[in-house]
Amino acid sequence: MAGIDSEAARLREAAEAKPLRLPVNRKVDESHHALTPDGLSIWYTIQVSPHNRIQEVVFERTDRMPTDEECKPWLDLLIDGAEPTEAPTFPGSTTRRFEVFASAS
Repeated sequence: MAGIDSEAARLREAAEAKPLRLPVNRKVDESHHALTPDGLSIWYTIQVSPHNRIQEVVFERTDRMPTDEECKPWLDLLIDGAEPTEAPTFPGSTTRRFEVFASAS
């Protein structure tokens, strides 16, 4: 777990420093991305609009769907102050997406 602590902190800092302003084209730079030695890809963004703040974590693999055991430690370190909701996915997908919506007021 200690190995992901510093990487999760880096992702949180990058997302806080450069939140995406909505509505815009959602181009995310590499500072919001981490790749583990075993091939788990993690993207973390914070998106803001005048009325909402959205935290989003996307997990991807090339060979299979990421497991709960792989995702949970990252979610615990990245998502601040709420329980994330997993977005629906397509059968056979190798991507999982979790979000938290909060009012900006």
